[in-house]
Amino acid sequence: MVETRTRILGIAPYEGMHTAMDRAAAAYPNVQLDVFTGDLDVGVAIVQSMSPNSYDCIISRGGTAELIRQVTDLPVVEIQLSVYDVLSTMKLAENYSNRYAIVGFPSITEPAHTLCDLLGYQLDILTVHGADEATETLERLKKDGYRMVVCDMVTHTIARKMELDAFLITSGVESLHAAIDQAINISLWFGRIRQENTFLRSITQGQNGRAVVLDADGAVFYSSPTEPPDGLAEALRSHLGEVPGNGSMKFYYTDRSQLYSITAQTLLMNTERYCLFYCVPSRIPLHSHWTGIRTMNKGECEYLFTNSFYSVSGAMGTQDAEIRALAAVHHPVMIRGESGTGKEQIAWFLYLHSPQVNKPFVAVNCEQMNDKSWDFLLGHYNSPLNATGNTIYFQNFEAIPEQRASELLAAIQETGLARRVRLLFSFDCRDSEPVPEMARRFMARLGCQTLNLPSLRSRSDEIPSLASLYLASMKMELGKQISGFEPKAIEMLRQYDWPNNYTQFKHILESLAMMTTSTYIRSSMVAELLAKERSVRRGLVQASSLVSTGRTLEEIIREVVEQAVTANNGNRAAAARQLGISRTTLWRYLSKNGDLSQE
Repeated sequence: MVETRTRILGIAPYEGMHTAMDRAAAAYPNVQLDVFTGDLDVGVAIVQSMSPNSYDCIISRGGTAELIRQVTDLPVVEIQLSVYDVLSTMKLAENYSNRYAIVGFPSITEPAHTLCDLLGYQLDILTVHGADEATETLERLKKDGYRMVVCDMVTHTIARKMELDAFLITSGVESLHAAIDQAINISLWFGRIRQENTFLRSITQGQNGRAVVLDADGAVFYSSPTEPPDGLAEALRSHLGEVPGNGSMKFYYTDRSQLYSITAQTLLMNTERYCLFYCVPSRIPLHSHWTGIRTMNKGECEYLFTNSFYSVSGAMGTQDAEIRALAAVHHPVMIRGESGTGKEQIAWFLYLHSPQVNKPFVAVNCEQMNDKSWDFLLGHYNSPLNATGNTIYFQNFEAIPEQRASELLAAIQETGLARRVRLLFSFDCRDSEPVPEMARRFMARLGCQTLNLPSLRSRSDEIPSLASLYLASMKMELGKQISGFEPKAIEMLRQYDWPNNYTQFKHILESLAMMTTSTYIRSSMVAELLAKERSVRRGLVQASSLVSTGRTLEEIIREVVEQAVTANNGNRAAAARQLGISRTTLWRYLSKNGDLSQE
């Protein structure tokens, strides 16, 4: 007799839980656990897109599990949080320097109360029972001066939107094993769902998509919310014979300004074959034909900033009020900082909090611009300089040629550009170096407000807090229970001079989080990685002594770049981070030497 496998659908609210659920399932040879990542409504849409009778049970966590129960007849097992899960995150939050509170549903706050009583912690613990109540609670805490919360996924999402720092309480392997055990037991007693009812539920579309079901002859059997456009229907029929009997396939269809991402799979009802097509529309990206010029909208900038180190770690720190004040005015802003201090991220923030947020954000990378791009920018009728209401950001401003700088300044002044659009500039400049003459000229002529971004080494006392916040986000991605650093390890990070600032700091933290096999990051790992960073920097210093040997600057730079790539085992992205240059610039130096090999 063949033993049947229990089929479980896992909906992980964040990527790290996806990884942890996959690892936990390895201990159950008779369980088929298929895991997808999706929080709240996204998780619901995933469940709704599944074909009927695919699974015996669903496991998820918190508010996502509660929402899924409302749209499916399958039993839903909630992954409970253990006392250890809560304690691990509280220990990580100990490095945070400001006031914080624990906020969440009873599954979090009840063990938190127990732990605080046992350990003698004096923390504010607030229980909520829904997203609206969580929003009100967080608004009250923010008004009272709190900057960070320890919380569940629902509260974490709301806190990030309110620009509060947040430590997410993640689920450990014990909690996942308990949920899988419960799902197995429930599945043994769960009868078959009526086939037609499940069939209709499985094809109900998500909030942003269109579900279309075709029968074997290509006729529309079901469509929601309306009948598909003729062009889309024909495109689906053309792929009908390609849909596999098991699994799914993905393809794309373009209709004027809409790009459809389509997932197709086979459904069986009463032995009849049908094909479900789940079609998700999106705006076709407007790629610029001009090197160095990129146009983005609010959503793109919001996504980039929300997932940036500045946002995740709260790196704006004491400059938060100054930056917000600059965002509200229309004056041009000149952003100064060393390489890796997050100038582009601050430009996104200024745009997202400005009155121009619903107009395009145009990034002009002066380092990448060629003559054709400059001619387009300064002379074409369709140039973004001829628009009104946009935000135009000139990054790597120190790389602009002198002649182009004079032409650009003249164009800005003669056309009244600073009154029609919001102008942002940024340039690399070390704390000890004077502002370049070109930047001073623009600042004086345009009346630019200046924003000086501090180097990481000048904020060494904040490194424990910055590191802990970023590690908390890495726990979500990696599915690891990391409680912090050994004391000596965090002191090593504080003492390092961080020549490439937050970019380098982020790279080191990511490497440490991926490499660690223990709860606490050890000082030996930190020492090893920092030694490697120092060896690359020594190569740069030694290169400066070669100038007097008669070699050209181009040859010296090329040699340093090659040394950095070699030191990073051929990884060009890592080499570029350590050198404080873009991957494009690094590639350009290697290509001049005939080295076009792949990483």
